[in-house]
Amino acid sequence: MTRRRSAILVLEDGRTFHGEAYGSVGETFGEAVFNTGMTGYQETLTDPSYHRQVVVQTAPHIGNTGVNDEDDESGRIWVAGYVVRDPARIGSNWRATGGLEDRLAAEGVVGISGVDTRALTRHLRERGAMRVGISSIDDDPRALLARVRQSPQMVGADLSAEVTTEKPYVVEAQGEHRFTVAALDLGIKRNVPRRLAARGVTTHVLPAGSSIEDLLATGADAVFFSPGPGDPATAHGPVTLAQEVLRRRVPLFGICFGSQILGRALGFGTYKLGYGHRGINQPVLDRATGKVEVTSHNHGFAVQVPGAGAGAVVPDQVIETEFGGVQVSHVCLNDNVVEGLRAKDVPAFTVQYHPEAAAGPHDADYLFDRFAELIEGRGLDRMRSEGRGLDRQQSEGGKNA
Repeated sequence: MTRRRSAILVLEDGRTFHGEAYGSVGETFGEAVFNTGMTGYQETLTDPSYHRQVVVQTAPHIGNTGVNDEDDESGRIWVAGYVVRDPARIGSNWRATGGLEDRLAAEGVVGISGVDTRALTRHLRERGAMRVGISSIDDDPRALLARVRQSPQMVGADLSAEVTTEKPYVVEAQGEHRFTVAALDLGIKRNVPRRLAARGVTTHVLPAGSSIEDLLATGADAVFFSPGPGDPATAHGPVTLAQEVLRRRVPLFGICFGSQILGRALGFGTYKLGYGHRGINQPVLDRATGKVEVTSHNHGFAVQVPGAGAGAVVPDQVIETEFGGVQVSHVCLNDNVVEGLRAKDVPAFTVQYHPEAAAGPHDADYLFDRFAELIEGRGLDRMRSEGRGLDRQQSEGGKNA
């Protein structure tokens, strides 16, 4: 049996892990993050939101089902590097068209295997996401550490222009056409327009630098702000665009990075989470219904609303903004992070997780129905009704306290 080339992984704080080269031989740098999903590694690799991130898979066995031509969420692999414990020697699935390591090597993705990913994940949970380097061409940890500390940080990174489509394209509705949506591509996944198409929506996907005139020129009935990578504090153009959409009272739905953009457009701040939410098993409370959804996440930043700090309980009350009242509609039950916003006076709502669920559970798929209702004109009444329900729950909770 041929011995694999050795490789090292060095974190920004100097913690070093030794393993074997996996994928392409070379050297890479990025932000070290961990993903808790046991399935969906192909969707993870091709998600543009992972641009400039080195992904650690907490599940020990990766590559079991190979790769195929159907499950990509974009046209390429976006992760900066890949860390696994036990790579499958053989990918076995009737849909597979190749092996995971061959795909990584073909696209120049530098990875490392044989790493104690439990210890690495625990380190990141305790110390926070940080810069990292992987090398299978230099086995000197000190030299690699110096290069890691010279690499760019995620805070302050404006990355939407690096992942967005170069030119507009259209995803047609399935069956009868009902609505037209202009989607701002900040790092969109293919399953978003698919979920909209299943509801009779034709989606015009536009570059991240598009203007309000570009969006409205599509004949759009509504606007969608997509997920994407980077620090939302740098996305000044999309924030200004979201404010223009709100002023025109065009229905708006944002996911993940798009949710953070809307948060900024409403006057809220954003902040970087300690180690982020990445995986397909995050519990989120819908405050209006009391329902807990198991959801797919991929975000390292969050919206900061008045009266709530990191880890603190998010207030229930209506927050007044330039565009009227706004409520926090969804909250992560693990750490009280804001996971959704609902405007009461303009037709807009967001969630910071991924209802398109690729990969992930389908608990939140109904949100695309809610978007269709908002476009149809019934959604604002529903949101107002749910807001009143949330207010009642708060009031009753106060009486019973």
